[in-house]
Parts: sequence; structure tokens; C-alpha cells
Amino acid sequence: MEFTEVPVNQQSKAKKKKNKAPKMKRGASQEGDGEKVGLETEGGDAKKMKPETATFPPTFSVSEIKNKQRRHLMFMKFKQERRKQKMQLRKKRQKEREALGDKAPPKEVPKTIENQRVYDETTVDPEDEEVAFDEGTDEFSAYFQGLTNPKVLITTSDRPRGKTVKFCEQLATVIPNAHVYYRRGLALKRIIPQCISRNFTYLMVVNEDRHVPNGLVLCHLPDGPTAHFKVSSVRLRKEIKRRGKDPTEHYPEVILNNFTTRLGHTIGRLFAALFPQDPQFVGRQVATFHNQRDFIFFRFHRYIFKNEKKVGIQELGPRFTLKLRSLQKGTFDSKFGEYEWVLKRHEMDACRRKFQL
Repeated sequence: MEFTEVPVNQQSKAKKKKNKAPKMKRGASQEGDGEKVGLETEGGDAKKMKPETATFPPTFSVSEIKNKQRRHLMFMKFKQERRKQKMQLRKKRQKEREALGDKAPPKEVPKTIENQRVYDETTVDPEDEEVAFDEGTDEFSAYFQGLTNPKVLITTSDRPRGKTVKFCEQLATVIPNAHVYYRRGLALKRIIPQCISRNFTYLMVVNEDRHVPNGLVLCHLPDGPTAHFKVSSVRLRKEIKRRGKDPTEHYPEVILNNFTTRLGHTIGRLFAALFPQDPQFVGRQVATFHNQRDFIFFRFHRYIFKNEKKVGIQELGPRFTLKLRSLQKGTFDSKFGEYEWVLKRHEMDACRRKFQL
């Protein structure tokens, strides 16, 4: 037998040619001149069909989409469409009110938890004679009569961390006549007599957990009361966007909002006694304690009058939120102290429309 040598390249090329199949054009059918698929019409004209937009059934829910990115995209589109519809309805109602003029019906007041609040029997009437008598004889009367000036000692728990230390330093710039000292392992019962002997009117203790401030003990000296708060949502000055320059040494104005019950009235006077009674309006600085649903929001701003109607404000910081846990008679005493009020969450928070402050 005779053997003929075939080059490897030619052999591989021959195999590739055998394996290759003729490519089918898009729209051509496999049987030849039969019905054409997808892109050609029955008349033979090759016309591309426009892709139809996907329409969902009326009972379709976005949560049925299994792809997370696609589900998020569809949800954002749904929110945009709903926002556009609300804006169109609002503009329509506004045009109708402008057309009617004085004959327009009064605006509807939306239902909120605040305006559906359950009436509290301890709500304070500022014009009540009994309330005025209590204000003249309570622990803060000497301060409001101008007999004493506030002097605050700010301290921390043992071995404070960076954020707690900076928080105390910034509180000292907000509260006039405030001084920051560190505990160094001393008990509060030993610190309180030293504060009284040095004419301090307040002892403020900032506690921390996991290097973040989480508690505040505010003790009025020398006779109390003592309030314990939970601290949350602490933001220092460097964490606030578009903040103003650091506050000056001027005495700020104090605003107390929505402290209506007897307990809230006491807490409001407790905060008011931290600041001097003669604010220096040249500094244009305001410290605000706003109570909403028993959460006390603290903000510190600087304002400027742009004209007769417009006022510009600029937040200086820090900002934080307080939640009252307990109110104790006298100075701090964790073992034998007498408590006026203690938060019982499961009992007091059962009704969402009933507030304590």
C-alpha cells in the first residue's frame, strides 16, 4: 500500500469546512419559502416590528419581581409617577382656590398623631393661679427671680472615648458658664458635695456605650431634681452639612416648644435654668428644645434678618435627641432615691396617641 502525506494545516482546514453550516438569515424560515419568522410580514416586505412596551396586569406587584436590581428600578419609577400625580393634583387644587378667591373652602387639616392626642388631665394652664404658686416655690424659683446665676459642671463616665469627649467640649461652648472635668474614677455621691461647695448649680453627666454617647444625667443643685435621659442621634459639628462658624460667647436665646403637662413643665424649667435669663441678642444665637411625641430634639442655630419678612437660619451644632427615662426628687441617689416619675414602656407606650410631656 502507498501512503500519501497530508499537511496538518490542510487537514484541519478540511475538517473545519465540513463542520461549517450555512448561516441562516434573520427572518428566513428553515423550510425555504414558507412563513418567515419575526421580522418579515406576510406580504414579503421586510419591515421591522416596533418593540412593544411591557404592560403589567392590574394585580401585578413589584415584590413579585425576583431580580433585585430590576425590582428596585421599577419601584423607583412607581414612586416618581405617584409623586407626579400628587403634584398635578396639588397644582389643580391651587388653581381652583385662586379662581374662587374668598369663596374657596377652608383647607383640610391632615390627621396626625399630634392633633389626635389623647387629652391629659395634667395639662398645664399658664394662667392658672395654682401653677403660678408652684412656679414661685419650686427648686428653680431662685433662678427665675434672678437670685442665682447658672454654673454648670459637665463630666463623663469613666474612661471616655473620642466622640464623647468632643461632645462634652461642644456642649460647653453652647451652655454659658459651663466647665468640663473628667471623672477619674470618682463616684457621683462624692462629686455632688464638691460641686455644691464651689457654687455649681448643675451637674451634667454624659454616659457612653460602644464609644458613643447614650445617656445624660442632669442634676439640679443643691436640692434637685435629677432627670435621666436616653441620648440618641448625636451629630457633632463636623458631621453637619452646611453648618455655620463656631458659636460665640454671647448668651443665647432659649426656645421651649410643646411642654404642656406638669411633668413636661418641670422638664422645660429644668432646661431653661441651664442658661442665663438675659440673652444677648447681638450674638443672634438660639438654643431650641422641641418636644414631639415625648422625644426632645435639641438644635442650636444662628439667625439673620434678610428683610422685614424673611429670616435666614444657620445650624451651628451639635444636635441630639433626648428621651426621658426617670425624674428623681433631690440629688442623684440610685439606691435610696425617691422617684417622681419612671418610664414604664409597656404600660405608657401602649397607646400611641397618649404622651407624657
